Amino acid sequence: MTTLSKLHSGKVRDVYDAGDGLLLMVTSDRISAFDVVMTEPIRDKGKVLTGVTAHWLAEMADLVPGHLVSTDPAAFPAGAADLGDLAGRTMLVRRADMLEIECIVRGYLAGSGWKEYGASGTVCGIGLPPGLRQSDRLPEPLFTPSTKATEGHDENITPARAVELVGADVYEQARDVSLAVYSRAAEAAEAMGLIVADTKFELGFVDGTLTLCDEVLTPDLSRFWDVDSYEPGTSPPSFDKQPLRDWLEESGWDKTPPPPFLPYEVVEETRERYVAAYERLTGMPFSQWTGKR
Repeated sequence: MTTLSKLHSGKVRDVYDAGDGLLLMVTSDRISAFDVVMTEPIRDKGKVLTGVTAHWLAEMADLVPGHLVSTDPAAFPAGAADLGDLAGRTMLVRRADMLEIECIVRGYLAGSGWKEYGASGTVCGIGLPPGLRQSDRLPEPLFTPSTKATEGHDENITPARAVELVGADVYEQARDVSLAVYSRAAEAAEAMGLIVADTKFELGFVDGTLTLCDEVLTPDLSRFWDVDSYEPGTSPPSFDKQPLRDWLEESGWDKTPPPPFLPYEVVEETRERYVAAYERLTGMPFSQWTGKR
């Protein structure tokens, strides 16, 4: 029996050394909120995140190469079968030398960007026109990198600080790729009735080529709004784990471990939100996603 060596276990994903410069990334059904992993899993969440990522990597292949080799269990290395049911939730990927920055693109004024704008009229040090409202569409999408925190939260940084971390040439490549991928995704999502308010990309180098890695445009890394309920000047509900967040906010929980027990209806409503996101973003029935493309 061949045993794969586990390299990392995060809040959601377990990563294994697959040999020959490859990794096996298994996305669980674990879910976190306010930086705490809930006790109850969200059924099929790992499959949703993997399926959405595979969809977008294929859609963006002419703009930037992706690290994905296969999502088909038949292509996984010996020993993978011992890890349990991997179908639909697992990616065999190329190893990459990851950038030291998170690549965030904002198309709308929301989240931490809205807070900074209210205080200084800027987002990550980038000046914006006065008079913008919360959730307004920005004059043009902004590339606003952040740090990669090993503990705690990532922190927004200015373009100048990002250049210090990765160099001017790499920064410009990362910016241009991120903006191009966001713009294409935003157009495609809008046709499905969703707004991509903002999203985060992970980029790295594979054999010297800048490559799109990790999750891509999933509900966990993006702020999706429903076109029909979008209203500038408000905070539209996000099309992801919003039911879970809402319930936790109302529960009186102090946002420190251990988390409270989640009611069945909250777990199911959250699952339904993820599945609906998959179907609207990919245009395919979730029941058909098995990892084989």
